[in-house]
Amino acid sequence: MSPYRIILADDHVMFRQGVRSILEKDRNLEVVGETGDGLELLQLLKSVTADMVILDISMPYLRGIEAAREIKIISKGIKVLILSMYRDKEYVRSAISAGAEGYLLKEDADTELFNAIEKIRQENRYISPLLLEDLKENLFQLNNEGLLFQDYEKLTARERQILKLIAEGLSNKDIAERLFVSVRTVEHHRANIMRKLNIRSTASLVKYAIRKGYTSHT
Repeated sequence: MSPYRIILADDHVMFRQGVRSILEKDRNLEVVGETGDGLELLQLLKSVTADMVILDISMPYLRGIEAAREIKIISKGIKVLILSMYRDKEYVRSAISAGAEGYLLKEDADTELFNAIEKIRQENRYISPLLLEDLKENLFQLNNEGLLFQDYEKLTARERQILKLIAEGLSNKDIAERLFVSVRTVEHHRANIMRKLNIRSTASLVKYAIRKGYTSHT
């Protein structure tokens, strides 16, 4: 039987290496890629075949919850396990509504990682035991597709990407260089984003992105 292929996405290199060392103890699992950047993760998925992505919530350029949404757009067959330090149940709800199959606390990783992966492989949800007590039964009734933000769906994939970079504080020139497009193209996308969201200033745009969880700012 072929190994179960996993990509790790976490901007803390040492933690990522620690997770990899745990996974390598199981010959039925194979880490096929690593990244510490949400946007790099999406690029990696274009060239690497994976069965599961294990990713952190807080990453540069594209946060884990937004990355989960994008992964499900790329391929609904790829499983997503959020591995996070955040215990707030709203993070869990947001992750599940974004399409993630599981939410594992980092403090549980050493004892629960294999269990989480196996449950998800068997088409079940997984939530860290420490969180289950605080979560109501309707967490498992969430409709992954129906709870996506409607305004988020108004934007194209490129517009969502640019919105996240704007929220991270990048200028039009910086965004153009990162995405290998012209400044004029970025300006055109920015105008479309503001029109679709009915937002008139960059400050309001950034506040919107932070509120929706598109950025690592708090």
